[in-house]
Amino acid sequence: MFAFVLQRLIQAVVVMVTVAFIAFLLFQYVGDPVVFLLGQDAKPEQITELRQSLGLDQPFFVQFWHFLTHALQGEFGLSLRQGAKVSRLIAERFPATLELALVAASMALLIGIPMGVYAALRRGTFMSQMFMTLSLLGVSLPTFLIGILLILVFSVGLGWFPSFGRGDVVHVGWWSTGLLTASGWHHIVLPAITLAVFQLTLIMRLVRAEMLEVLRTDYIKFARARGLSNRTIHFGHALKNTLVPVMTITGLQLGGLIAFAIITETVFQWPGMGLLFIQAVTFADIPVMAAYLCLIALIFVVINLVVDLLYFVVDPRLRVGKAGGH
Repeated sequence: MFAFVLQRLIQAVVVMVTVAFIAFLLFQYVGDPVVFLLGQDAKPEQITELRQSLGLDQPFFVQFWHFLTHALQGEFGLSLRQGAKVSRLIAERFPATLELALVAASMALLIGIPMGVYAALRRGTFMSQMFMTLSLLGVSLPTFLIGILLILVFSVGLGWFPSFGRGDVVHVGWWSTGLLTASGWHHIVLPAITLAVFQLTLIMRLVRAEMLEVLRTDYIKFARARGLSNRTIHFGHALKNTLVPVMTITGLQLGGLIAFAIITETVFQWPGMGLLFIQAVTFADIPVMAAYLCLIALIFVVINLVVDLLYFVVDPRLRVGKAGGH
């Protein structure tokens, strides 16, 4: 177990250093931060003085080492557009993105798993065929189109939900949440549905495929031969084994929800990290872009590590394989 964890930690460190190097290259080859800070009309002596103060006159790998040490402390300098510390901007926006991703992931799991189980156990029925048709639409339609359609129907047409913003939020220390207010829940419904549609259909199709595969295995046939009820077979044995790969995919998809919430946040003007990143790209705000890239990579690495450990704990075959290898 210790060797397994150590191996995964080493891989995570290598990935993070690689991503940090890519983020550092943004500072080197995507615009000049000195020009952004001082403007085109700056005098040469001002440019030289600022370069020295920022350490941009030092060798490449010295600059990268300074960047890496500051990144470990969560410091990425000042936003070129807003003039504020990037770490503070990320801290302000991260709760909104995480909140949206968690609500979307909860929707996808609570709806997708039952739909997948039903589609597997009731193959050929009208409702099962309807679920599969809806899943094709969910996979095919782009996220921005789903968001626009939801706004058109439920905001403009019916007036049930607001079309933008986060609503009223409550501050718990430095953390802000809209899940403790009625307005917050009212505002998060449409963005969460938009973000959850693709994940929901993916989970539904995965659960259906895995469930059908498990139902064909020998131990399910033996369970039927022993006279166990269908409920016990389906939910006590088949579903338990079906959820092992689903757990892996779901963990990775949570990172994807956080990383790729950019489109949803832009459509609904949700004040999260995705909207901050889009604004940073528009204004070539390199420190914000680099911080976003490193943070998303860290989220993926942590989630992947947790999923690997859970998979190691849940699936005894991995422990047997490791023991046999040693």
